[in-house]
Amino acid sequence: MASQALLLLGLLPLVHLFLFLASAASVQDLLRAHGLPPGLLPRSVESFSLDPASGLLEVRLDYPCYARFDSLVFFDRVVRGNLSYGGLHGVVGVAQEELFLWLPVREIVVADPSSGVIFFDIGVAHKQLSLSLFEYPPQCQPGTEGELVPGIGEGFRGRHEKGLEEER
Repeated sequence: MASQALLLLGLLPLVHLFLFLASAASVQDLLRAHGLPPGLLPRSVESFSLDPASGLLEVRLDYPCYARFDSLVFFDRVVRGNLSYGGLHGVVGVAQEELFLWLPVREIVVADPSSGVIFFDIGVAHKQLSLSLFEYPPQCQPGTEGELVPGIGEGFRGRHEKGLEEER
């Protein structure tokens, strides 16, 4: 009897998460429930899933696209990361343009929501931005087929590669 009660208590968080996901209307609701701003991802989200055991969030977009926050950001068709309260770690599928270079976004963290600041790990630096930039999901402009964002991984498309070739 005691072992059954312990088993039920152990399953309770998973049941709670399943019920939340079933009732979550959007990925923006999921981000908000995990202490992240709803505008981290563009409006063009086709679907999303969260593995309750690992915390792996997978978001499928309608198409690879660009959005502008403080600089240009590229979203691949699939964006993944390990979701925890206040953070998205091990991010794959997002790159940010800095000084004409495309850098992968590796981690996104809101350490203290009252600070009004969100941190982005872009490999060579940690970027600090205002949370107010991420209040609403941005409109995302499709990338042109066949253009690549170098150094980010397979499947990334970008504008600047073609521009560099035209300048040569």
